[in-house]
Amino acid sequence: MHDSVYLKKRGDNEGTGAKYTVTHVNRSTEFSAEFLRQKGFSTSDIQAVQNMICCTGVDSVLSKIPFQSDAEKIAGHALGTADLLGQMAAADYVEKLPVLYHEFAEAARFSHDDKSFVAMFSSAQDLAEKTASFWEKYVHPKLERDFDGLHRFLNDPYPGGPNFYVQQIEANIIKLQRQLSLTAKA
Repeated sequence: MHDSVYLKKRGDNEGTGAKYTVTHVNRSTEFSAEFLRQKGFSTSDIQAVQNMICCTGVDSVLSKIPFQSDAEKIAGHALGTADLLGQMAAADYVEKLPVLYHEFAEAARFSHDDKSFVAMFSSAQDLAEKTASFWEKYVHPKLERDFDGLHRFLNDPYPGGPNFYVQQIEANIIKLQRQLSLTAKA
């Protein structure tokens, strides 16, 4: 449910669903509450889903999420881990960066929030140049510290084997750095 609100409502004819990037976590928590309430879920279960969704926000402060149990917190951290790993480890991640920049630019225009993370990139090239730093200084530490290193459970074999997702992200960064190097030489 955490990305379901990128879908636009009927009558929303301007732009794409990417315009909701800045607000998608809040919209997702609202949507999940409405949907799950209609399906008869308890207030506690709805709160659990909302708390887990909050773990997927790039700028979420996890210590402020009112988890009701350790199991709920672990599930939220697993969702946040999967969200970050899934996007950055995608085989076409490097090729999708220009599209991602355009989505961020649309979200920045729609939200009118020049302090948001989506507004920090001036171009697709700028996003590409900042990707390695994003991995090294934000995503990897967040996986290790904030999400309690849950990504290590994906090591094969567990616990000391390689992690396919981390390897793929590192390969994507190397590929991106090579492309940037070639572009700079041209």
